[in-house]
Parts: sequence; structure tokens; C-alpha cells
Amino acid sequence: PRFEDPHLVVGPDHFSDAGVYRLRDDLFIVQSLDFFPPLVDDPFVFGQIAAANSMGDIYSMGARPLTVLNIVGFPDDQLDLSILSEILKGGAERVRQAGAVVAGGHTVRDSEIKFGLSVTGVVEPERLITNREAQAGQLLVLTKPLGTGFVTTAFKAGKCDDQVLQAACESMLQLNVIGRDAAHAAGARAATDVTGFGLAGHAREMADASNVTVVLQAGTLPQLPGAAQLAENGYHTRASQSNRQFAETAARIMPGVDRLQLEFAFDPQTSGGLLISVNPSSADQVVEQCRAAGAAAACLVGRVETRQDKALIIEA
Repeated sequence: PRFEDPHLVVGPDHFSDAGVYRLRDDLFIVQSLDFFPPLVDDPFVFGQIAAANSMGDIYSMGARPLTVLNIVGFPDDQLDLSILSEILKGGAERVRQAGAVVAGGHTVRDSEIKFGLSVTGVVEPERLITNREAQAGQLLVLTKPLGTGFVTTAFKAGKCDDQVLQAACESMLQLNVIGRDAAHAAGARAATDVTGFGLAGHAREMADASNVTVVLQAGTLPQLPGAAQLAENGYHTRASQSNRQFAETAARIMPGVDRLQLEFAFDPQTSGGLLISVNPSSADQVVEQCRAAGAAAACLVGRVETRQDKALIIEA
């Protein structure tokens, strides 16, 4: 059921990354949550990744996280609580790095470990970013490399080199404050964080929400080191196929697109980067600022065009 409230600025429509509610004329509250099972064996690193992922939605809206609540499922009748302690420490480290605070949380006994955050942030109206404001003629910047789905799937199968996993972890625990700050500096008003639906899925959502067509250039998509070989070897998540099906219903894949590069557009990401729609005159500035702040893979990956018969076009 829909809620009609004049203070609800952004609700669940258009697959927005977070909800936005007007507290005052000069201040919006931004809320989101996410949680999932472990992707890596190290509980501290898992906590870091889960926290960075949860706060990504807040950053994608141009906001700053203030408080978080821990969401925990844990088999305390099977595993030592010291494992949970390390998960919470990892999460708290990323929250502290973001300048936010852990205000509490809730735990339940579960047969599987799950961890994430409910995050509350704030943003001034003039700094709000949504996935609804992409404009024809703008260019698209992606701030992190793709391929975390391939890497974590291979890791679970015991087929991932330590260096490849380490590079993926470093990318996943990097806070998207880098992309948010670059978007603000360039005056961008449209962005989304690339997570479970993959780049193609979230790009399609942006296209539908903004009533434009998004064109992705498969040959430019940044890849995590070693991820291409893992993708070639078939280490795809179960969501890769569903992501492809979701995107392809509204997409045109042009002749000449490399099969392997296309797989990176559908690979579901954990704590992926921001996809930012920005005026051409500011695109290089966004890339350079992101790289200078540590997002070394940031690059141009496409453009925005007037609405066509398809929301998404993928070209070579």
C-alpha cells in the first residue's frame, strides 16, 4: 500500500536507493538498510564490507550518514560469540571512518550468519541526489571496478587466489563518500550505487526513473584484477542470470559487444561504486577527483540520451 504524505520526498518508487523525508524546509532525513550472509572468512573484514555496503545507499543520495543500527542473525548455539564480536568491530570501524555512530541494533538467533546496518543520514535539499535526474547529453562515471560477484563465488568454491580476493575486499570496503564528494563538486543531481542488480540493472532503473535512455559502453567497464578469468571459468552468482533477464527486457545489446565484457554488466556487486550522471564539462573532473581520493578505477562508462524504445543500450 502507498503512503501519501507531503513530507515524503522519495519513497519506494523508481527503485530509489534510500527513502527521503522532509524534517524541515532546509533538512531531509535519508534512511536505508541492507544485510547479507558472509562473503569472506575473516569476520572483521566481513563486518567492514557489510557496513560500507549499507552506507553506500546514503552516499548515493548525496547525504552523510549519522547513526546506524546493527542488524544481526547469528547461530550462537553453534558458533562462538567471539566471531560476532569481530563482525561488529569491523562494522564499527567503517562507521567510525564515515564519521557516524552505532546507536544500537537487534540480534536474533539464526541458522546462518547475517549482518548489516540500518542507516540514517541527512542532506540539505539542494544537495540531494536521486536516480531520477539524469539528463540527455550527460556522461556516466563509475567509481569502482566490477566483478565482486565472480570473485566471491570463486572464493566460496576455493578457486580464488589470495591477491584477487584481497583486491576485491579493498574495493568493497572503500566508502562511497569519494563518489559523493566528487558528484557534489561537479553539481551532479543524479546517481545510484551499483549493488545487487548489477551495473545494467541499476542503469536501467536510472533510465526508467529519469525517462531517458542510458547507453553503456561494455569495452570501458573497469574490472577487478583477476575477475575476467574467474568469469571465463564460469564462477557466476545465481543472480547473474536473473540480472540479465531483468535488464534485457528493456535493453538493446548492439552487435560486436564482447561476451565476457557483457557479463560484467550483469554481475551483482557487493558495495559497488556509484554510477554518476554528470555534464560533459565536469566529467573529467569527477574522474580525476575520485582517482585522487583513492578510487583508482573511476572512469567514463557511457552516456545519457533522450528516451528511445529501450531504456538501456549496451554497445561495444
